Amino acid sequence: QVQLVESGGGSVQAGESLTLSCAASGVVFGFNLVGWYRQAPGKRRELVASISGRRNPVYLDSVKGRFTMSRDNAKNTVYLQMNSLKPEDTAVYYCNMLEYWGRGTQVTVSS
Repeated sequence: QVQLVESGGGSVQAGESLTLSCAASGVVFGFNLVGWYRQAPGKRRELVASISGRRNPVYLDSVKGRFTMSRDNAKNTVYLQMNSLKPEDTAVYYCNMLEYWGRGTQVTVSS
């Protein structure tokens, strides 16, 4: 059974940091395209960052310079380091690869 499990969300103040993790079981991330998405209340789900092969990650403009996506193939886990968080980063963050989605982890940033 394939599972993607996100963790690391929480409630923080603006300017603080969080690191999200997405651990996979039943499937190997390898160098497949993996994405971090987020969905805020009343808004569409948007792609925040993605990584594929040996290319550098690609980021949503609004998070460039603040978020860093990485992968650890030995742990079959991808990460999203989020610095200088803003209230507009508040959302449920999801991990995705192929047709597989995690259940998400809530990030709440207060001003």
